[in-house]
Amino acid sequence: MSERYSFSLTTFSPSGKLVQIEYALKAVEAGAPSVGIRATNGVVLAVEKKFTSKLIDESSIRKIERISKNIGMVYSGLSPDYHVLVKQARKSAQAYYLAYGDVISPEQLVVRTAAVMQEYTQSGGVRPFGVSLLIAGWDYEANRPYLYQCDPSASFGTYFPWKATALGHNSQNGKSFLEKRYNKDLELDDAVHAAILTLKESFEGQMTENNIEIGICNEQGFRNLTPNEIKDYLAAIQ
Repeated sequence: MSERYSFSLTTFSPSGKLVQIEYALKAVEAGAPSVGIRATNGVVLAVEKKFTSKLIDESSIRKIERISKNIGMVYSGLSPDYHVLVKQARKSAQAYYLAYGDVISPEQLVVRTAAVMQEYTQSGGVRPFGVSLLIAGWDYEANRPYLYQCDPSASFGTYFPWKATALGHNSQNGKSFLEKRYNKDLELDDAVHAAILTLKESFEGQMTENNIEIGICNEQGFRNLTPNEIKDYLAAIQ
């Protein structure tokens, strides 16, 4: 029955579902695992990097993107869709800076990104984005870190603030691990270790500095860890 409604984005099935959004969420569930953890003094984003060929240059694959000085983003799902949202998020951050002369807050960016994602769930000629996003940032006005999630079913003004969460393949295993591991007094270094251990819950093969990516955000801003820094963290937990 649902097949009759799968080609129309804006038509509800008799069970009250938008089938295209369900397809988008399935793309997220099949995506590479990603993790976000909010610490007392920052936020950590981590993601597995999967390669379709041994000939690919690992350094050319980038999944964690810096959006502005104080905000970074990672995804699970379809890579091309993610790059569209990264470009849109950077435009929003630049527009805010030009208008107000200050960096955009994480919440403001999430609201604007969720609005773009919602538009693609109700317009003709397009489809929902097949990605879920974890957005990490530091709010200089509140002087604290934030972690948010946006997914294909996001509507304007709605988003998910998290202490810690996991997306993508086997995300439930990651969430279960985080529920046992997380505590409110976690500091940034410990959060990096926890993020790596969470990725290991669904990781296949040997984890190295070349097949995972980690980004951190604190009062100084957002940055990606170098392979050597990741290697040191991996050595510390082995």
